[in-house]
Amino acid sequence: MSLRLGDEVPDFKAKTTVGDISFHEFLGDSWGVLFSHPADYTPVCTTELGRTAQLKDEFARRNVKAIALSVDPLDKHEGWINDINETQHTKVEFPIIADEDRKVSGLYDMIHPNASATATVRSLFIIGPDKKLKLSLTYPASTGRNFTEVLRVIDSLQLTALHSVATPADWKNGEDVIVVPSVTTEEALKRFPKGLNIIKPYLRYTPQPES
Repeated sequence: MSLRLGDEVPDFKAKTTVGDISFHEFLGDSWGVLFSHPADYTPVCTTELGRTAQLKDEFARRNVKAIALSVDPLDKHEGWINDINETQHTKVEFPIIADEDRKVSGLYDMIHPNASATATVRSLFIIGPDKKLKLSLTYPASTGRNFTEVLRVIDSLQLTALHSVATPADWKNGEDVIVVPSVTTEEALKRFPKGLNIIKPYLRYTPQPES
């Protein structure tokens, strides 16, 4: 199954390091970040899971639940978490799915046979409270993910879901945003009282609206 932006993500039941879950129920009204790992006890993944644990407060502030996945069993996950906590100086508290039968990997198209016939690629999905896919990224096994970028994208998604704006290249939270083309300049002047910076009729900046 190939997921596209705007699709409702598949629900599933799974065993995790914090107990059995039903995915949609686990997400509730929160945003979600689901990300996969080729295998337990791999060096790049160790740093990624550690970094996610270190960013616990940043995810919580954005109402985001993180959940990871590997095709290895629960007992390996639990041993690996001990290593992650030790080497990354953190405490992994978010769930890691034990996808031994590769059911979830199949639902989310995480196994790419030309990369590996058995291991998941390094996929990441950002899911909205409406259970729809907002972003998907796929990294090769050799490249660790940039979680600063993941948080930046979440900031953009949450802001643009509330206001008729888009975020420009390299935008960071607090910087000026772009008024979307569907909003006329006359309407934009009313909607965005902080003012407009009109570069071109189609390129109009405004200070970031309040969330």
